[in-house]
Amino acid sequence: MPDQELPPSIFHMLERNVGKKVRIILDPSYGFDGTLIAVTGEPAGIWLSDAEAIVLRSTMAQPIPQVASREERSEIFLNLHSVQRIEVLHPTPSRR
Repeated sequence: MPDQELPPSIFHMLERNVGKKVRIILDPSYGFDGTLIAVTGEPAGIWLSDAEAIVLRSTMAQPIPQVASREERSEIFLNLHSVQRIEVLHPTPSRR
């Protein structure tokens, strides 16, 4: 049987995004925005710099959660066992 390339693990996918802005959702109404600076395997987690704690709110009129408030946190470690979702934030192009 020929060698098959294994799919990348979550750690490989996260390591590709080191240095990028990410949003980490811990539960439907709370999370963090920041720059991904490191990924650790033991304990399984990620480090964010320039982090901000965010509160997310949704309504019946606007069901997609929106950031309602922010609070600066500087650097923070998040255990991957408590993370529900990770989003890579792409910079918005400036309008002319």
